[in-house]
Amino acid sequence: MILEDKKRAFIQLGRFLKQFVVYPYQKDDEVAFNDTHFEPFSLLIDRLHESNSWFKRDQVTFAFKSWSDALTADHLDRWLAAYDLSTESLKTIGLILAGNIPMVGFHDVVSVLLSGNKALIKLSSNDELLIPAVLNYLKTVAPEFKDRYQITKEKLENFDAVIATGSDNTARYFDYYFSKYPNIIRKNRHSVAVLNGNETKEDIEALGEDIFRYYGLGCRNVSKLFVPEGYDFDAFFNGMFAYKDIIHDEKYANNYDYNKAVFLMSNFAILDNGFLTIKQDSSYASPISSVFYEYYTDLQQVKEKLQADNEKIQCVVSNNLIEDSLPFGTTQSPKLWNYADDVDTMNFLLSL
Repeated sequence: MILEDKKRAFIQLGRFLKQFVVYPYQKDDEVAFNDTHFEPFSLLIDRLHESNSWFKRDQVTFAFKSWSDALTADHLDRWLAAYDLSTESLKTIGLILAGNIPMVGFHDVVSVLLSGNKALIKLSSNDELLIPAVLNYLKTVAPEFKDRYQITKEKLENFDAVIATGSDNTARYFDYYFSKYPNIIRKNRHSVAVLNGNETKEDIEALGEDIFRYYGLGCRNVSKLFVPEGYDFDAFFNGMFAYKDIIHDEKYANNYDYNKAVFLMSNFAILDNGFLTIKQDSSYASPISSVFYEYYTDLQQVKEKLQADNEKIQCVVSNNLIEDSLPFGTTQSPKLWNYADDVDTMNFLLSL
C-alpha cells in the first residue's frame, strides 16, 4: 500500500467516528459505508457498558472525539512528515494492549499500520469490542488492511518485535519473555498538576477534566497535585464542583465510599467534598475518587523532583510553571505525535 492510500483510509475512519462524538449520534450521509456500519456501531456503543461498566457512553464518545480530531489530513501530514515511509517492511509487530480506558491502545495499532508493518494484536479483556469494530470499518474502506492485522486470544507467536503495555508487575514478565526481541515495554505512569494559587476558576474547572475523565483510570489522568505551602484548597474544591454528578455513577460511588472508609479507618487526614477526597501523600498513584497532594516551598524543588521521577510521570499540567507542561484540561486529548512515555513508536517501528 502507498502512504497516501493509508492516510485516506484513516481520514475516512476519522470522519466515521466523528458521527459518534455526541448523543444522539449525528449520521452523515456523506460518510462511506454508513449503510452497513452506522447502526451496528451505534448499538455497540450503547451496550458497551454491559461488558465493561466503566465504558459509559459519554466516556466512549469522548474517546471518539479525540480520535476524530486526530485523524485529519493536517494532523496526519504533520505527524508523518518527520519519517521516511516510502517503503514497507511488513514485519509482524506483537501488540499487547491495555484496556483501562476506551481504545487506549489504538495509537500503537495506527502506528504499525501506517509504518508498513503488520499488527498481531492481543486485546485486553476490558476492551475487547471497540478496536475490532473500528478496524472492521477501516478494512471496509481499504480492503488491503485485511491482511495487515490479526487479533488473537492465544499466546503471541511468530512476531518480529513487540510493544506491550501493562502494570509494573506485568512489565517484569514482559521484560523477561520479550527480552530477545526488539521491544517497547510500558509500565505504570501517572500525571501531575503543579499549582501556585494564582489559577482562575476556569483553570481549576479544566483541571477537573484531567482528573475525572475516564473516572481517573488513565495514566494521563492527574492523580497528584503539587501546591505551595499555605495553599487554599477552597479554590480547588470550588472548581471541582462542576463534576459533582460523577457521584451518581454507581461504580464510581462504590470506589469513593470504599477508599474514603479505608482512609478514615487508617486515621489518615483527608479533605472531602462528597465526591472526591484529597490526601497529603508522597506517592503518585492515588486510588479512584481520590487525589494526592504534596506541598512545596520552592518551585525549583518540584522541577527537580519531577526530573528525578521522570520514568514515573506521563504528563504534567500547569500554567507554564513547568517547562513543556500541558494546559489544564488537555491531558486526555493527545496529538498523534505525543507518544506514550515519550518513546517515539514510529521511529522504533521504522528502525526494525
